[in-house]
Amino acid sequence: MGDENLKRVLIISGSDSGGGAGMQADIKAVSAFGAYAASAVTAVTVQDTKAVYDIHRIPPDIVRGQIKCVIDDIGVDAIKIGMLHNADVVAAVAQEIDRVSESVHVVLDPVTIATAGTSLLDTNAMALLKAELVLRTTLLTPNLTEARLLTGLEIETVDDMKRAAETLLSLGTEAVLLKGGHLASDDVTDVLMTLDQVQTFTSPRIESRNTHGTGCTLGSAIAACLARGDDLVEAIEKARVYVQEAIRTAPDLGQGQGPLNHFPQVA
Repeated sequence: MGDENLKRVLIISGSDSGGGAGMQADIKAVSAFGAYAASAVTAVTVQDTKAVYDIHRIPPDIVRGQIKCVIDDIGVDAIKIGMLHNADVVAAVAQEIDRVSESVHVVLDPVTIATAGTSLLDTNAMALLKAELVLRTTLLTPNLTEARLLTGLEIETVDDMKRAAETLLSLGTEAVLLKGGHLASDDVTDVLMTLDQVQTFTSPRIESRNTHGTGCTLGSAIAACLARGDDLVEAIEKARVYVQEAIRTAPDLGQGQGPLNHFPQVA
């Protein structure tokens, strides 16, 4: 029954009322790659392009129930994890994803701080994420701020990024994609590190205020590509091109950091 060619991505993340990041960006990105997006909402944020004003936590048993329902009924080919907010939810997610096959790719975007600067992950949750969740992932995709919090290292150069990626890899993930968008440079360089290779991806920086949700979008695009059968490098390359075009064709909405165009092929 069903379309065997339609790949399924379970998104575990917080909701962004502004639609630019979080669950909304994740669903749009997965859909743009022709995959089916299911969801488990971990928190509801009161948010626009300028700030996060409030956060409503979803109880861990409700998060757990959402994940279980999707896995048991629809099934999954990949899982994308974003905002988790607190330790109880981190623990619930770690336990539930143990129920899926080892062939299911798990992409973890360790969301800690919103684009506007609001903390989205408490201290106890950070410790548990490092100890219990990272080792269950196929790919960890932190930005420089998140990498600094996870490693305690200063990251000012591409060489620093490689050292930080090596430290992150030691936490037990299969691969790390350290995103360099916050590095001062005319280009954007991301570093991929696995046990077998180190590879950099570089593209010209697009000067734009419309960058809200770029990390969420990139991670979800990678997850969709992995679900469709692309290898890791192919998935990253396709996702990076997609995000660049999404920034280039952004609709310029809101008064702060605007959202991307998640469907640039129809712009």
